[in-house]
Amino acid sequence: MKLRYAMVCSSNQNRSMESHFLLKREGFDVASYGTGQHVKLPGPSIREPNVYDFGTPYKQMFDDLRRKDVELYKRNGILPMLKRNLGVKLAPQRWQDNAADGPFDVVITFEEKVFDLVLEDLHNRNQVLLKPVLVINLEVKDNHEEAAIGGRLALILCQELDATENWEDTIDDIIDNFEKQQRRKLLYSISFY
Repeated sequence: MKLRYAMVCSSNQNRSMESHFLLKREGFDVASYGTGQHVKLPGPSIREPNVYDFGTPYKQMFDDLRRKDVELYKRNGILPMLKRNLGVKLAPQRWQDNAADGPFDVVITFEEKVFDLVLEDLHNRNQVLLKPVLVINLEVKDNHEEAAIGGRLALILCQELDATENWEDTIDDIIDNFEKQQRRKLLYSISFY
């Protein structure tokens, strides 16, 4: 069964975009989002993050950081990450502003706080279609190495879900098998559009 997927992290930069990149490459119907108020990227110090509005093109962020300190942002992996993002889509998008994108079958989040925000947002929307949406949290630290691992795990999970005729009948088994094989605990809930 071909499902429609959304990958969601805080800033739509690292974890959600790594997964979006991998799933898109494998032919999945996928989009990605962030739930934060702004897009935050590391700066020269912890007290000086680079803050952008959602919708600011990745290319504009790339050029801005390259102008500020090309060596720093190459070394910390931000420029290569933004370059990857450029090949996936134009700009980071905010989950709470995505209602016009239509319903998803599965939403994967990468942080429990983001999982809670997605569920809260879905609960607050008008649920007129009564179409179920599976929301899964796969906890992934927000760094480049963990995002790469998390992206591969999200791909495996999506392949398992796509291989089933009806995820609603088999979700407990899919989750249980994934947790045993990958040694990662998942949170999941079902909401509606």
